[in-house]
Amino acid sequence: MREATERIEVSRLIPAPAEAIFAVLTDPKGHVDIDASGMLIDAEGERVRQRGDRFLVHMDREALGDVPLGKYDVEVVITEFTPDEEIAWTIEARIRPHVRHVYGYRLARTEGGTLVTSYYDWSEVDEEWKGRFTFPVVPESALKATLGILERTVRRRAA
Repeated sequence: MREATERIEVSRLIPAPAEAIFAVLTDPKGHVDIDASGMLIDAEGERVRQRGDRFLVHMDREALGDVPLGKYDVEVVITEFTPDEEIAWTIEARIRPHVRHVYGYRLARTEGGTLVTSYYDWSEVDEEWKGRFTFPVVPESALKATLGILERTVRRRAA
């Protein structure tokens, strides 16, 4: 069982079908569109279709104001993929060992739309990284804000 301090989960009922929400989450640019942290600048790559798919994200850590990394790129690697139900990923960059934190969304169809749970898990982060950075990198408030932006983005894309 993971310690509660190494995983955050937040949920929101979004009045939209799971397919519409999943369409945003499988679009690399959709990740940029819904990011509340301010770190994601742009993305390149094809729509995600399966576990193991990858896409490039241009980042700017200065948005967090914690570590002066400036602008850099990471590769998103899909670790979980169940259409219209769950998508999760980790990131890889030039640094080794890879950090191995996981971000994801679970979708559950329900009356009134889809219950979307956003999660961030850093339980597998290498001790070297836990000593160098503060975890969670993205706070709970940003996950909550991202769900609000996700709802707005799904509504706008449907219009």
